[in-house]
Amino acid sequence: MKIAFFSDIHANMPALEAVLQDMDQQQPDFVYCLGDLVGYNIWANEVVETIRQRRIPTLAGNYDEGVGLSSGDCGCAYKTDQDKGRGEQSIDFTNRIITAENRAYLRMLPRHMRLDFEVQKDEKLQLLMVHGSPRKINEYLFEDRSEKSLLRLMEESEADIMLLGHTHKPYHRQLPYEQDGQTRYRHAINLGSVGKPKDGDTRACYVLLTLDEQSKSTDAASIKLDFVRVAYDVEKAAKAVEESPLPNEFADMLRKAY
Repeated sequence: MKIAFFSDIHANMPALEAVLQDMDQQQPDFVYCLGDLVGYNIWANEVVETIRQRRIPTLAGNYDEGVGLSSGDCGCAYKTDQDKGRGEQSIDFTNRIITAENRAYLRMLPRHMRLDFEVQKDEKLQLLMVHGSPRKINEYLFEDRSEKSLLRLMEESEADIMLLGHTHKPYHRQLPYEQDGQTRYRHAINLGSVGKPKDGDTRACYVLLTLDEQSKSTDAASIKLDFVRVAYDVEKAAKAVEESPLPNEFADMLRKAY
């Protein structure tokens, strides 16, 4: 079984179109979105409507929550006053352009989704999807989070595989632990970002996860994972920012992926 996961589109329609086209070629069995459909670019309504038309199961990201609740706060952790000011411009712009119907959709998105697989007799795999973390929609779980902390979060959440977004930086961590005299593994997988990568690679990013009858928690390699990078018209997305009331710095971020 092949499952596609993506996150953090942030109103970047050219990036979303490229990713969906690539997914159509990959033909996954299921597709899930982990949120942050809106913010930072001009196509908030188009992105939401595309997700709705395709009936893609979707989580609320912190930005979706803010816009869904008509809030001026996106729940982002900005490091400087400048960043905070630009963020306020972004959510104000999004709140002004979003339609009432799309706002209502964002407001009702769930905060997490779970899939449980019984791939073998007495071998279950529990998969949890969150935007930020199991605890908070806007908590950042960066790749350098301690192994002990990640394992505790996943154990408390009963997750063998945890998929998340929010940081815009993809990673896959295999976390060993002992149970019943065996070494088992939990997998923490950050999807990166479709529409606003921050890892120095301007291409959109999504994940293809493959599970089969051999997949099990005692064999880390049996959980097969591909980070798919998709080129899109970055310049079109950047120019759309520059031609809008949004801060031009957002265009630079797209061109340099930071």
